[in-house]
Amino acid sequence: MKLTLNSDQLKDKGYTIVPSFFEEGYMDVVSKSIDDSYKLCRKIQIENGIDAITDGTVHHLLATNDHIYLDILTIISTSPLYNFIKDFFGGNFIINSYGGVINLTSKPSYVANVHRDIRFFSGEFPLMLNMLIMLDDFTLDNGATYLLAGSHLAESKPSDDEFYAKAERATGKKGDIIFFNSNLWHAAGINKTTKDRRAITITFTKPFMKQQLDYSRAIGYSNVEKLSGELQQMIGFYSRIPTNLEEWYQKPEHRFYRPGQD
Repeated sequence: MKLTLNSDQLKDKGYTIVPSFFEEGYMDVVSKSIDDSYKLCRKIQIENGIDAITDGTVHHLLATNDHIYLDILTIISTSPLYNFIKDFFGGNFIINSYGGVINLTSKPSYVANVHRDIRFFSGEFPLMLNMLIMLDDFTLDNGATYLLAGSHLAESKPSDDEFYAKAERATGKKGDIIFFNSNLWHAAGINKTTKDRRAITITFTKPFMKQQLDYSRAIGYSNVEKLSGELQQMIGFYSRIPTNLEEWYQKPEHRFYRPGQD
């Protein structure tokens, strides 16, 4: 399979689509895992009283003890996608968040609001990159994501009228991937069908950015140590924070925060 990796489009439009990266049958298996993970997350959301605003959201999949989410990272780390992401940052990168979205029928979550996934405008500095994996076909009817091309170059938020008048729709097939600059203004569409629409959403950042969850600890240091160097890098194993002097005073190859994490 020949991959379509368009770095120029990512730079100019703020997003690019990689078609048919994952097999459709594999996406069906991942979809089942997402549904199971959502049940786990939903139970905690309800117990903690935040269920009203988190419908359809599944956070920190690496902490749900399902190996398939690590398998996805393994596939990425051994494919041309790894260097594609590395080229965007001009160096090493880590996972900042690893979650999922289930676009429920006629019941949008907060991701349906016009937003970008970075709290401040980073301009030309490559601070964060979004990756969305389609687990179902993305159609106009089931809420294909709105993306305002070129908006990653502007600091100010567009009005809703301007956004929806000019935004493009990211339609595609299950197994397709969307990459977009995290400065890009976007929004999930409304699902008007009778079936839920699923996606995995991963954000990558420069290694010095604080992760939303300590994925190395969630997986277990001893388990991460068995993984490839590329996976250890992605998960954030090379940019941890030491907690005592014993962890601080180490040779470079054993440090928690290693060289090259800038």
